[in-house]
Amino acid sequence: MRRRKSGIARRTPLKIATAVGVALAATLAATAGATAEPEPGPSASRPTQSTQHVEYFTGPDGHPRHTEVPVSDPLTSKERKTVADDGTVVPIVQNGPVGSKADVVFVGDGYTAAQQEDFHADVRTKWAEVSAVEPYRSYKNLFNVWAVDAHSRQSGVSGDPTSDVRKDTALGSAFYCDGIERLLCVDTNKVEAYASKAADPDLVIVLSNSTKYGGAGYNDITSPSGYDGIATGSSDHAQSSQVVVHETGHSLGKLADEYVYEEYGTYTGAEPWESNISKLTAPQLTAQKKKWYRWIGQSSPDGGTVGAYEGGGYYPRGLYRPTENSIMRTLGREFNSPGREAMIAGFHRHAPAVSAVTPTDTEVRRSQRVKVQAAEGVRLRWSVDGRSVKKGADARSITPKALGVPADGRAHKVTVRATDPTGAVRDPELRKLLKGSVTWRVAR
Repeated sequence: MRRRKSGIARRTPLKIATAVGVALAATLAATAGATAEPEPGPSASRPTQSTQHVEYFTGPDGHPRHTEVPVSDPLTSKERKTVADDGTVVPIVQNGPVGSKADVVFVGDGYTAAQQEDFHADVRTKWAEVSAVEPYRSYKNLFNVWAVDAHSRQSGVSGDPTSDVRKDTALGSAFYCDGIERLLCVDTNKVEAYASKAADPDLVIVLSNSTKYGGAGYNDITSPSGYDGIATGSSDHAQSSQVVVHETGHSLGKLADEYVYEEYGTYTGAEPWESNISKLTAPQLTAQKKKWYRWIGQSSPDGGTVGAYEGGGYYPRGLYRPTENSIMRTLGREFNSPGREAMIAGFHRHAPAVSAVTPTDTEVRRSQRVKVQAAEGVRLRWSVDGRSVKKGADARSITPKALGVPADGRAHKVTVRATDPTGAVRDPELRKLLKGSVTWRVAR
């Protein structure tokens, strides 16, 4: 068995992805009220607030819950200097240039200086498990993954195993947050300081060094660095993988929660903006051609048939969800068909259908290979000076010469157009996100 440098035995590798929650859109805050609200703008424009929405998970197969916790205090000058001197960014998975992919940033907490390699190993394990889940599995090359090292004075996190345990860690990870054992809170200002060291964070995950089940999703944070929300999770609990799946439903899919609180009663507000809850019944959705109507009557990956099931967005009555029991309702499930559609579109919001490996800002030679990256199954069609050519269909690497660019001493342009043909996205507006193109100038 490999030993940690600190002398602590390496924890048993997980067979299931652990809690890696991912950044949230401000979805919960919008759906919890009686009327639908637009998504909040940058944090700089927010009014001062004393609490933050968080979502937490009482058990591996239970419904999530949500509550409010106090906001973190601003960093002191000493804390800012500590972060400035720390936070090495380590590439874990690189599928393309920053900005051309969805950039996932893990920040570790409760890992000492001697345990940073263990942190990196934990990130690799967690991401490998997450990317084995659909629709991640089919689109895993749309992601870059980065680890930001945060050196803690002590190993582990507060509240593990009992509420009286206190650890001195870089981000202040602590169970028993707000008196709730499984709620794993962090100092969000410190998370921002570390996460912003990555060039373009799209999703931010705090991986806390613990085997105890727990996590949190901070729902109303929009970072100046570009990510929506923060999610936390214990690094080594074998049943925590669904935390990340659920949380990315908010951050990437812009999906609402589909679980309910009986005390919420009946929803009487406006039609929610999220794509997976509605005031409309199945016949009304079909007649009005709204939201998930294209999927009604079809089998869904989470089991059962797509329809309109009463209860969602926390309200037991007055709102409907697409299926009986998806991951947005109960941990341990899969995305339903409308949810999977939203997730794929969300991936492509951060990562275009095709990205250039060969730089496009300088001319290429006629005999030089131009290379691109695209998800498995994406169709590629090449053209020269705007005219389609049959040669090189679906090629990820080809020369302008092979495409028929003549050696006539004139400048030419080579373009590749990409289309993701997946049948998992039916909405024409979302399908627009599944297309892209790249152009090179060919030297005279």
